Amino acid sequence: MQQISTPSAPEPAGTYSSGIVSGGFLFIAGQGPFTPEGTLVGETFADQVRQTFANLEAVAVAAGTSMDNAVRIGVYLNDLADWAEFNEVSKELLSTPYPARTSIQADLNGFLVEVDAIVALPADE
Repeated sequence: MQQISTPSAPEPAGTYSSGIVSGGFLFIAGQGPFTPEGTLVGETFADQVRQTFANLEAVAVAAGTSMDNAVRIGVYLNDLADWAEFNEVSKELLSTPYPARTSIQADLNGFLVEVDAIVALPADE
């Protein structure tokens, strides 16, 4: 296993890694709508989704891949009423074939969305 971290995404808030490479995949821990310095961003739900995906992409790039290679994402919404908007915004941020996905409501502490991901590494990894 290889630990992945990057100054381009927020540091973990606990005893976990931003990403772990194992078995040809990158497992990215849940990312939220925070700058690399840890400041909450986004006046709107869509803004928070975009920052969350920017953080996912930063970890993916640090591992030598990108979210274009995501095979699965887990979506945690503070309010399931945001599900349709998440679908619309994620069309801007994900490429086809879209990754498999689970979406659940979660009691997020002061923010609206969190996403984790499993991303394939390039074949030469």
